[in-house]
Amino acid sequence: MKKTACGVDFIIWGLENQDNVHYAMPLRHMLNDSLTYLKECNEIIAVNRKEKRLKTPGEFLSGLKKEDRLHPMISICVYYGEDDWDGPLSLIDMLNIPEELKSIVADYKMNLVQVKNSENLHFQNQDINTVFDLVRSIYKQDYAEINKRYKNKPIDTELALVIGSVTKSQKIIDQALKSESEGEQMQMCKGLQALEERGRQAGRTEGFESGQKELFKQLVHKKLAKGKSVEAIADELEEDVEAIQPIIDEILSEKQD
Repeated sequence: MKKTACGVDFIIWGLENQDNVHYAMPLRHMLNDSLTYLKECNEIIAVNRKEKRLKTPGEFLSGLKKEDRLHPMISICVYYGEDDWDGPLSLIDMLNIPEELKSIVADYKMNLVQVKNSENLHFQNQDINTVFDLVRSIYKQDYAEINKRYKNKPIDTELALVIGSVTKSQKIIDQALKSESEGEQMQMCKGLQALEERGRQAGRTEGFESGQKELFKQLVHKKLAKGKSVEAIADELEEDVEAIQPIIDEILSEKQD
């Protein structure tokens, strides 16, 4: 893809779409960019030699004329995972190197775009803005804001399928496919109703599990108050000692406080 900006022709060579953190991404970008530069360099050398453009010893040695220039290569990693990117952002981040040597080691930085934290990014293509906006809101479970902004705004089914795939939301995918089969655009609020209900159900499940943990803690507390050992408590509750000991530690710590 060729673009012109600041009077320079740029080539957008690579767009890496990642839903999982790739811990070798800076190295991958460096290799891909280097191979692209090498390809263009070899093409220029071939033309120079064929058309006998080379004049000086330095030009004959390299195959390049002094004024020859390559096009800038820009590789961008678009990370659309729900968790924050915790991988390296440059080649230096991947190296086991003493601090005092970092200044003399050649680095290679990667361009990372995290959809989850892309509020400050704005694109000329409105469809991309819509995808980024909805993905961010879904990750935040901000369904009220989505309904406010998209309640009466139909979404193209292809966009909805992208949003559903990125967020791993089967309900949105199903609703998009249904709308497509009916020859209609998708009303985003319909797909989000199911997501919102799933969120509420997850909250209820989390609350139930929290209540179960508290009840279990109370049982351990009562048995501990009776002077029973951690082994006896584990045996009576049919749990491993490794599972009971942290609970006892927590109870004892609360007593000290």
